[in-house]
Amino acid sequence: MPGTTHLLKLSAGTESVDSLIDWQGTRRAHGDDGLPRHVTRMWPRREEEVLNGGSIYWVIKGLIQCRQRILRFDPVTGQDGINRCALVLDPELIRTAAAPKRAFQGWRYLLPADAPPDLPRTRANEEPLPPELAGVLAQIGVL
Repeated sequence: MPGTTHLLKLSAGTESVDSLIDWQGTRRAHGDDGLPRHVTRMWPRREEEVLNGGSIYWVIKGLIQCRQRILRFDPVTGQDGINRCALVLDPELIRTAAAPKRAFQGWRYLLPADAPPDLPRTRANEEPLPPELAGVLAQIGVL
């Protein structure tokens, strides 16, 4: 049985976890099955490890702020005829402890040991800190 690994992805144009939730609530973000998805050009080579309990960790405003469980990968063909990979996601977004992350292109693998912990459910609905403050506090190890 393979181990588990996660994916790390920038959520381009997203201002907050709430705006990611809003985007994923739109019809455009869903497949025919009603589940949110994110389409990417590359198919993960470590597919079995990701599908063994992996999540996509979203980087918003320079901080890892939340994650979603990855349910499956679906092949999709774009309007340009190019084959792509749709990451089919659990609709539940789980807030995580803020962790700074520099910008990068595409997605990256994230080992479970390097993933920030989930926030306790009692803190998940708290008003988030401003991204700049959360980033500084995470850098010095307070968050």
